[in-house]
Amino acid sequence: MTTNNQALSPELKARIDKLIKDNKIIVFMKGTKLMPQCGFSNNVVQIISSLGVPFETVDVLADFEIRQGIKEYSQWPTIPQVYINGEFIGGSDIMIELYKEGKLQEKVEVALAS
Repeated sequence: MTTNNQALSPELKARIDKLIKDNKIIVFMKGTKLMPQCGFSNNVVQIISSLGVPFETVDVLADFEIRQGIKEYSQWPTIPQVYINGEFIGGSDIMIELYKEGKLQEKVEVALAS
């Protein structure tokens, strides 16, 4: 029996909805912004930090329910996951690409202005 396909409980969905709604920029990651626990999470923290904007992180290693639930929520299998202004952006590779193209800065500016 696998737990990977379990449906997202209404309570967990509400928790994730609130986290995403309450934070303009939020990263579901392994570790914290001060102590990332994997290279991909660290990449995302470095990129967002370089923009000099406020952002929040959720340590999925400290919360197994969120760790599994966020993957169901976004239909995205990997961590980290970045949400800006309620929109799922992606993980490390997508963040690097958006940053290099200058599109990440635009998304962040729009989010913080709203």
